[in-house]
Amino acid sequence: MSPDSVLSAKSVFKSFRQGGNTISVLRGIDLDIAAGERLAIIGLSGSGKSTLLHILGGLETADSGNISINDRELSSFSEREVDAMRNRYLGFVYQFHHLLGDFSALENVAMPGLIGGASKVDAQAKARDILDKVGLRDRLDHKPGQLSGGERQRVAIARALVNDPLCVLADEPTGNLDEKTALDVNAMMLSLSRELKTSFIVVTHNHGLAQNMDRVLTLTDGQLSDAE
Repeated sequence: MSPDSVLSAKSVFKSFRQGGNTISVLRGIDLDIAAGERLAIIGLSGSGKSTLLHILGGLETADSGNISINDRELSSFSEREVDAMRNRYLGFVYQFHHLLGDFSALENVAMPGLIGGASKVDAQAKARDILDKVGLRDRLDHKPGQLSGGERQRVAIARALVNDPLCVLADEPTGNLDEKTALDVNAMMLSLSRELKTSFIVVTHNHGLAQNMDRVLTLTDGQLSDAE
């Protein structure tokens, strides 16, 4: 792990059993993400991009290799400790927002803070601030069903950022949006990354988004390489 890395992978291998066969998905992945760096990972469907993202985030375990967050190897911690580190240091955004339908935008965004031990007052204060940054100051009390698709994804991004994570892991964050809304959400993510100095790793098929990142890697045959 380089001195300024916030998240790294070293010699990560992952395979799955399918119909009696072993399918190798990741074959010796090495990756370092610098503080504030914005990285896009592109590749064909089924190439293992989401699997890699889940392993980087401690949501899946590799067959071998090491993942380090903030210079701490995840393999040296208990499952509960990994959960706490993930909540503290990482944020997650998915293609589908995964918001809780019975809770308001404010309550959804405050939840990571509450899970991390913050008081309700403090968690909601931080949630209000980040929702303001994503342009939803007037939608705090709206539930997901009362928001547009773009607004729901903005809430999801706010939730990912509310704990001031070192890195946000985003899996096709605009894949469920129309082109104009996707462009708006992409621009907002990049702006917030610069403002907050938060690293972003984005798995995407959107080459427009990828080209605006600091670095683009392609996942092919289980290995990462610089995109052409």
